Amino acid sequence: MDSEPPADVSADPPRVLPGAPVIVSVCTTCKTIDGVAVGAPMLEAVRAALAGAGAVQVRAVQCLSACKRAATVAVSSEGGYTFVFGDLDGAGGADAVAAFVASYQDSHYGLVPWRQRPEVLRKGTVVRLPPPQWSPDDGRAPT
Repeated sequence: MDSEPPADVSADPPRVLPGAPVIVSVCTTCKTIDGVAVGAPMLEAVRAALAGAGAVQVRAVQCLSACKRAATVAVSSEGGYTFVFGDLDGAGGADAVAAFVASYQDSHYGLVPWRQRPEVLRKGTVVRLPPPQWSPDDGRAPT
């Protein structure tokens, strides 16, 4: 389970950079183990779920290299965490991504607490990566 933001974070730490879009990358080459193409339909479902969501860019990518976890979606932003989710299915997966993006936009560095993530994303988390500006020495948020 992911930990919460560090306790010593200031009273009002930075959110995802103001004005910077949240980027949702959807693998368009994802296929199930049976060879069923699920990437392109997931892209369309995510676009529909996030239509009118504001500062969000949905983009197609050729591969997220999580082939055993189709369909795969990444959520990232400048100055924020990157999350990769797999095992997503249809509209339910797309709706979960849309709910996550809303929480991501209002969280510290995009670090949405584990309990606030939709259940399918809790189970489907492939990886979370801290933003590049985090300290390589102690792993704490920049001041």
